[in-house]
Amino acid sequence: MAACRGTEERVVNLTDATTDPGGAPYGNFINYYSFNPPENRLSLIPETLLQDLGYSNTENTLILDVGCNSGELSIALYQHLVQKIQCDKEDIKLGKALHLLGFDLDESLIQRAQQNNTLPSRVSFIHLDITADTYQLQDYLSQHGCSHFHLCVCLAVTMWVHLNHGDSGLLYLLSRLASISQYLLLEAQPWKCYRSAARRLRKLGRSDFDHFKTLKIRGDMAEHARQHLERHCGMALIQSFGSTAWDRKLQLFKRR
Repeated sequence: MAACRGTEERVVNLTDATTDPGGAPYGNFINYYSFNPPENRLSLIPETLLQDLGYSNTENTLILDVGCNSGELSIALYQHLVQKIQCDKEDIKLGKALHLLGFDLDESLIQRAQQNNTLPSRVSFIHLDITADTYQLQDYLSQHGCSHFHLCVCLAVTMWVHLNHGDSGLLYLLSRLASISQYLLLEAQPWKCYRSAARRLRKLGRSDFDHFKTLKIRGDMAEHARQHLERHCGMALIQSFGSTAWDRKLQLFKRR
């Protein structure tokens, strides 16, 4: 799940992921959903989530999928959240005001997502590095007459931003997403995943992540994220949906 890139030296490695499934220093795995299918997350997310968060057909409701890879989860998530609404025969038009935007820094993955998009009128995909430029997100909000995304979904992205941009990059990502979202559904990779990612690069004969050895934010990454969001971003943890099969917490935050 790629959402950022680092220095010019590392930009070259984006192409490596197209030939080596393990060569993905930004999380831009070419076969991501073959080993972590959408069902792993969707089984934990209630179908009624949008209704629980106050979804209404009186205004546009926007969902943002950060680091969407090739888009399979984006499509599956939209269908998962909308199916309960559309099953309500008394208000079947609810889904017409719901849109999802997915983005990723890997242009080849975004091209795959666009080519395989079965819901082009409801789901869109764009090429974007959130650490470098976010005007496209503001443009998307403006086009739909919204000031924020109703729900931002950030799954398995934090580690890649952290490893490639350091502690400040991680905190910037969390702050930025909190500033444009009413609700934030976060899956932060635990520290053991950092060690695995670094070990995988070394086995491939690559140089280590620039910031890995100097990171000060370590340990319980989900807790670090919670503390930053609550203390500095005006958000509050309102629900946990348990942990995935990979022992990663799914936590839902709300803007106060």
